[in-house]
Amino acid sequence: MSFQISGLSVAPFAHLFGLSDEELAKRGIVRHTADKFPGFPCRVSMRDAEPGETLLLLNYEHLPVAGPYRSNYAIYVREFAEEARVAVNEVPEVLRRRLLSLRAFDGNGTLLDADVADGREIDGIINRMFDRRNVEFIHLHNAKPGCFAAQVNRA
Repeated sequence: MSFQISGLSVAPFAHLFGLSDEELAKRGIVRHTADKFPGFPCRVSMRDAEPGETLLLLNYEHLPVAGPYRSNYAIYVREFAEEARVAVNEVPEVLRRRLLSLRAFDGNGTLLDADVADGREIDGIINRMFDRRNVEFIHLHNAKPGCFAAQVNRA
């Protein structure tokens, strides 16, 4: 089975790039400077920021459904990030190097299945989850901090 992992679009964040720390704070956003690698995964570029790069730490609603699984949490976005171009069946390195939680949902945003795995081993779990016809999409989260990492769709 083929799958496609996608990062976030830059569009909802672009107007924030270059704002002062004070302007960001008014919006509940904090600017960070990466001080190690890996450690600051950007959800737009699907890569870890290099030391010295700035990122915005902000709240993002990654599951905007009208139901009990509606969810939002903190994510990082590199300032002036460019959108990732992830190939079909490719798992970006930013995901491979982390312990991930995989959560499979139907079209209504109802949780159908969940698992935790080393990022180097998620291909098989993604395929197993998509074997269920009613699984519409899968969300990947960094298992320890719980941050939304990416969405997986059928290719």
